[in-house]
Amino acid sequence: MSRALSLLLFCLALALALPARAQEPTDPEVSALRAAFEYGKYAEVLDRAGQRIDRGNLGPEDLEELQKLAGLAAFNLGRTEEAARHLRALLRLDPDFNLDPFVVPPPAVAFFEDLKGQMASELEFLRQEQRLRVEREKSEAERREQERLAAETQRRRAEELSRQVVVRTVEKRNFLVNFVPFGAGQFQQGRNSLGIVFAATEGALAVTSIISFFAYGSLYKEGFIRLDNVYDEDGQASIPVRYIPTDRARQADTWQLLKLASATGFYTVYALGVVDAIYHHEDQVVRTTMEARPEPSPSESLRSPAPPPLRLRLHASPDGVGAGLTLKF
Repeated sequence: MSRALSLLLFCLALALALPARAQEPTDPEVSALRAAFEYGKYAEVLDRAGQRIDRGNLGPEDLEELQKLAGLAAFNLGRTEEAARHLRALLRLDPDFNLDPFVVPPPAVAFFEDLKGQMASELEFLRQEQRLRVEREKSEAERREQERLAAETQRRRAEELSRQVVVRTVEKRNFLVNFVPFGAGQFQQGRNSLGIVFAATEGALAVTSIISFFAYGSLYKEGFIRLDNVYDEDGQASIPVRYIPTDRARQADTWQLLKLASATGFYTVYALGVVDAIYHHEDQVVRTTMEARPEPSPSESLRSPAPPPLRLRLHASPDGVGAGLTLKF
């Protein structure tokens, strides 16, 4: 029964150790030393592991594995000073390293834990250094990513600019348009809001003046005045007259005042619009815009360049060599 229990415990320890081993990088010599350690060749493992560590060019995982193998091999050989030296080096590489109690004997685990207690302050300092290093590496990676994004943005911007052309539009403006009413000068100058104000105001005043004119004219009546002591062939003479009746005098005064006020307002606003348009007048305005360069069509890109209009040709003749010019147009 004890043999079956031991076999079960060995299989369980092997199953727990396999995933950890699968994650480790496998340097050929490190794998060989691990196998030698499992076969109990502790002296060989201690010697070869020290030599391999001295040669360098090891990754962090391989170096940790070699320090662990060398420390455990030295402990199994009773060489505690060498074991402590290798295991201290292991803890300096990884302050949070722990031995697997299912694989490593309890005395070795206890010895390792005692070393961790002795190095507690040093290990805490190393942990802080590792955290700072991780933060620095993270900040550096973020900075490099920002620089990459900025360079990519700048490159795309340069490509967009290379595909754009500068278009300059020259607009010539007529000076006489400034004297046209209803905000024509402002509209020509592109100040549409002020042009609308002048146009609406002058239009309203002009309509009011026209309505007042016709309303005032509608108040007139026509009649005849007989002349005393003046006779013609038909009898007493009379002359036609056009007048505003007395009962409409008040209306006439109102429409007359409204007509004069609207006309005065119209010409005042018109004069203001002319002065403003002349003040802001420019004979020509240059506008610069950026437009995308048109992509050449496939037929244009495949089209061969046009032959030069003037071509010199050499040809052989019975008397020697002749030359000729060909002009295409």
